[in-house]
Amino acid sequence: MTYCVGVMLESGLIFASDSRTHAGVDNFASFCKLSLFERAGDRVIVLLSSGNLAGTQAVISTLRQNEARPDCPSLANAESMFDVAQLVSDAMRQVDERNSMSLTKNETGFYSSFILGGQIKGEAPRLFRLYAEGNFIEAGELTPYFQTGETKYGKPIIDWAITRATNLNDATKCILVSFDSTMRSNLSVGMPIDLICYKLDSLAVTMRRRFDPGDPYFTTLSAEWNTGIREVLSRLTNLEW
Repeated sequence: MTYCVGVMLESGLIFASDSRTHAGVDNFASFCKLSLFERAGDRVIVLLSSGNLAGTQAVISTLRQNEARPDCPSLANAESMFDVAQLVSDAMRQVDERNSMSLTKNETGFYSSFILGGQIKGEAPRLFRLYAEGNFIEAGELTPYFQTGETKYGKPIIDWAITRATNLNDATKCILVSFDSTMRSNLSVGMPIDLICYKLDSLAVTMRRRFDPGDPYFTTLSAEWNTGIREVLSRLTNLEW
């Protein structure tokens, strides 16, 4: 299982993912699920991956190989983020078709999905959710964020706290708290956590962090959130019996 979040704000975009993968309760490992495609001053594109690790890695490798071929449509020369979404979708179908026969024999499947977001010079930032079948939807005013993986434990805090008008700092804290809540309730999600905050129209990534186990900031944030919940609970109106 995994947990990935992409958020679109008036002031920019936030992307975050955990790094835990597992094939059974005694076979855990860590892999980065955040991929950055950046050309400073021109475009910033981020992919968060969820699902079959071999499948998602094959999709990312296909996209990076295409970037190295000048005559090939790629994330480096796409004219819009919608075009980027179509290229990622095409890569997903390509990987799925190549492996579908063998995966079917083993009663498995592609089962991979992505959150895609970023900005290309000349257009506003955009955020997409790509499904295993290769189709996708785009975030809008009423849907400012997407999640993949183990979403239910981190969703309530995002729904309560984040709107399109939320600033990057507050939204970042909220996203990290959603990861803390998810990891507290589900062992299949775990650190390190990879985080990118993208500032509107900057066309460069200047805020990127990885939070390893025991990270001082994340530990402090978790403790403050825990204390804050207990304090608010004690101030709520008592039930009269």
